[in-house]
Amino acid sequence: MEKTLTYQTKGTCARAIELVLDDGIIVSARFVGGCSGNTQGVAALVKGMEIKEAISRLKGIRCGMKPTSCPDQLALALEQFQNEQ
Repeated sequence: MEKTLTYQTKGTCARAIELVLDDGIIVSARFVGGCSGNTQGVAALVKGMEIKEAISRLKGIRCGMKPTSCPDQLALALEQFQNEQ
């Protein structure tokens, strides 16, 4: 069963991430704001990926001197979703 969620990012240029998830798989991801090419690339790469795999690949990535990044925020959004299930 597909679930849609919007995650408000913290500490990144992107303001939010819109996700569609289905049975542990990322159906789609879309960043609101941020560096268009990079966020579109990340969204395309995680499409069809298992949530656990995306978290393990993306969590902890930093953007320059920032303690987080758009990929890290995506991992945090996915973790939040998993913890709420």
